[in-house]
Amino acid sequence: MPEKMMMELEKLTSDIEAMARLSRGMLLDSVRSLKELDVVLADDILSRKAQLYRYDDDIEDRALRMLTLYNPMASDLRRIACIFKMITYLTRIGRYGYDIAKITKELAGQPHVKKLIDIPRMAELVDGMIDDVLHAFKTGDLSKISTLHERDDIVDQIRYTIFRECLTYMMEDQRTIKRCTNYIMVARYLERCGDHACKIGEKVHFMVTGERIEIT
Repeated sequence: MPEKMMMELEKLTSDIEAMARLSRGMLLDSVRSLKELDVVLADDILSRKAQLYRYDDDIEDRALRMLTLYNPMASDLRRIACIFKMITYLTRIGRYGYDIAKITKELAGQPHVKKLIDIPRMAELVDGMIDDVLHAFKTGDLSKISTLHERDDIVDQIRYTIFRECLTYMMEDQRTIKRCTNYIMVARYLERCGDHACKIGEKVHFMVTGERIEIT
């Protein structure tokens, strides 16, 4: 590998890690803002979207430039291909954080129907999945990816629990419909973030081994 290409690829890897920190931060902070109905924090999350999109555009542009200039082969090509996919998934994760922050602003001013327990638990599980696939991307250690599908199943189960519980509240008291509908949406957003973590895991596995897997 040419030295200049190696330096650019290392910088690209560093920037994808920075983008991931931003994306994860938006998601986790958005759930905290919802739990605490913290509008100030929600506004701060909303302001981060521009930076998230700048990472997306900049990393994509530089990755395309590397393909054009260096014609990378084998593992280097797979790493760049992985980065192309990762920026899409990370942007979506951050965007879901943005959407949850908007829900916080919509629901602020009235107390929750009940103390939020399952939604923060979902967020914690999903963040752990994202953390593990990012660790695999950075180190090449795929050991934790093997349990992604099991954790994704747990996230799905919690989503259905939230859905059933919200239906019960809405049938008992129509005044809860708006809030419970938003809880269901947040659970759906978090479930999708778990799916994105699984997709990143698939791409990282291919990057490391050259073999494709499906994590379902």
